[in-house]
Amino acid sequence: MPYSLVIFDLDGTLADSFPWFLRNVNDVADRFGFHRVAGEDVEGLRHAGSREIVARLGVPMWKVPMIARHMRRLKAEHLADIPLFPGAEAMLRTLAHGGLKLALVSSDSEANARRLLGNAAALFSDFDCGASIFGKSAKFGRVLKRAGVTPSQVISIGDETRDIEAARAVGIACAAVSWGYSAPAKLRALGPDLMFERMEDIVGELCGAIVTEIGGDPM
Repeated sequence: MPYSLVIFDLDGTLADSFPWFLRNVNDVADRFGFHRVAGEDVEGLRHAGSREIVARLGVPMWKVPMIARHMRRLKAEHLADIPLFPGAEAMLRTLAHGGLKLALVSSDSEANARRLLGNAAALFSDFDCGASIFGKSAKFGRVLKRAGVTPSQVISIGDETRDIEAARAVGIACAAVSWGYSAPAKLRALGPDLMFERMEDIVGELCGAIVTEIGGDPM
């Protein structure tokens, strides 16, 4: 295995939170005074980078931390409405049982992350949460230092352009998933080291296993 540590993003990668986000974003927009998101706006925003999204919505940068804190509190009240993607827990268990260390870096709080992951939270050796939307690279660096590994031993897996940018900032490999917030075409255009179309592909690539179905036995 070329990697010994896998750093996961949470929302859009392991947790299917995008539908919840779309149901709540306009209430948050009204509260903090930025542009509402119409149905026809969604696909265009999925093809934009994080800074471009903030600009399009008319969010002043000084408001971003306040909005993030509010979203974390709001999300904590609705975690029962946000499931893990099908196969996510089985995938994590297969990686952990195959000898890979798992870490989670998220802009959400650690408490929310652990509740969303449920029993799968015990599979992670490190959590570094509460990142600003542009603060993941520093958290990646801290995770590497605590794990005592070199950048060449680490890969991050996320669903947004900022996940790829943060990984490259600290010199680690990056993989993108096609089922999250950012449009797959936008992610592919940034040239991630790996692109995953299905949850079971993560196991097949990182463990070198052929899995007939996620949750089945590696062959």
